[in-house]
Amino acid sequence: MTIRDQVCLVTGAASGIGRAVAVRFVAEGARLVATDLDGAGLDRLAGQLPGITTVVGDVSEAADVRRMVGAAVERYGRLDVAVANAGVLPLMEITEADGEDFDRVMAVDGRGMFLTCKYAIEAMVAQGGGGAIVCVSSVSGEAGQRGQAVYGPAKFVASGLTKHLAVEWADRGIRVNAVAPGTIRTERVARLPQEPGGAAYLEAIEKMHPMGRLGEPPEVAAAVVFLASPEASFITGAVLPVDGGYLAQ
Repeated sequence: MTIRDQVCLVTGAASGIGRAVAVRFVAEGARLVATDLDGAGLDRLAGQLPGITTVVGDVSEAADVRRMVGAAVERYGRLDVAVANAGVLPLMEITEADGEDFDRVMAVDGRGMFLTCKYAIEAMVAQGGGGAIVCVSSVSGEAGQRGQAVYGPAKFVASGLTKHLAVEWADRGIRVNAVAPGTIRTERVARLPQEPGGAAYLEAIEKMHPMGRLGEPPEVAAAVVFLASPEASFITGAVLPVDGGYLAQ
């Protein structure tokens, strides 16, 4: 999708959707900076994708995010695409959660996305403007779900940030879009049957997707690549569902 040779940053790239995006970007010929807290996971990714740059860091920490963006600029001279993907996914009703649970999720899924966008935009402006940002939101950032009292609000941040930044930076040629995945068969989701109530939750949520199945990480990655590419040159401020029809109900 014509992202060959573009410099792309992907946060949360060691597993799940982020890993699938990283693999797809490299397959399309992009130059990749992959980041995550999971250093061992990044090492495995680098073994699969020789030549990529990896940065271990925490997206909730401003200094770490500056270092992630800086790695792209220092190695490749610019940043063309940033995918703000890093996040945590706890399943809790509000009576099960406390303020610390909320703060932990908001720090990664909310503040982390804000910081990734902030420093990516600063780099893009410094190089004369132009670029694309894709935030990974969720159907939980577009509609209500049970068991998402701490996760869902952070994904509303992702969807809202996308729209505001799209308007704020359109005149500098920086496009900001998001994907809103349904339930995707990531490593995190694969662990649910081992958690209390997880198997029943997974069975119920699968039936809620009109296509009758869960999504796969490469299906989300394909949408991310499209939004990041010049093929989407007149698209900004969009939140694209990749959800098997979940939000269409």
